[in-house]
Amino acid sequence: MESTGQIILINKSLRWTSFDVVKKVRNLIKEKKVGHAGTLDPLATGLLILCSGKMTKQISGIQADEKEYTGTFTLGATTPSFDLETTISNECDCSFVTETMIADAVKSFVGMQQQLPPVYSAVKVNGKRAYESARAGEDVVIAPKEIEIKEFEITAVDLPQIHFRVVCTKGTYIRTLANDFGKQLGCGAYLAALCRTRIGEYLLKDALSIEAFEESLIAV
Repeated sequence: MESTGQIILINKSLRWTSFDVVKKVRNLIKEKKVGHAGTLDPLATGLLILCSGKMTKQISGIQADEKEYTGTFTLGATTPSFDLETTISNECDCSFVTETMIADAVKSFVGMQQQLPPVYSAVKVNGKRAYESARAGEDVVIAPKEIEIKEFEITAVDLPQIHFRVVCTKGTYIRTLANDFGKQLGCGAYLAALCRTRIGEYLLKDALSIEAFEESLIAV
């Protein structure tokens, strides 16, 4: 019989894949049916929501909720993956960038827009994950998706780094936002760090690390 299940908030560590977390939690709670409500890249940290048993029916609803992220763009360089998964391929001087230019660029990204997912992503193209084709050196053509940036705030500027907070809809790639932001400024940029702080009403501050979650089970 399927269990009642639960919603589990995990603070995902750097370099863990979302599937790594699912597999670990599945083993810890001795539950076969466990899934996550929204992938986090290995290089991203923060809130990962897991659902088990009958609560897996909530996954699609949670995935549809808006997301909040904080993180860092590094100006003056780009990478093929738009983050640090791949090595820097181009460098450019960014000393000309002013805070006024940054503020103007931010305004242009707020609202509904068509966003092109990165070729190093899990989007399926002709039945194959885009990142598989990209890593094999194959050309990848991905259709743009409609997304909405609801809030985009620069929290600190320390060139070449820009720290930010973003609230956006499902399917938004912050890596693509970093790359597009760099293009807008004319100097290139990549995503240097990313943390998911909220999904709908669920907050990162209420999440446990894998280690803390395991300890909580032992304490029961």
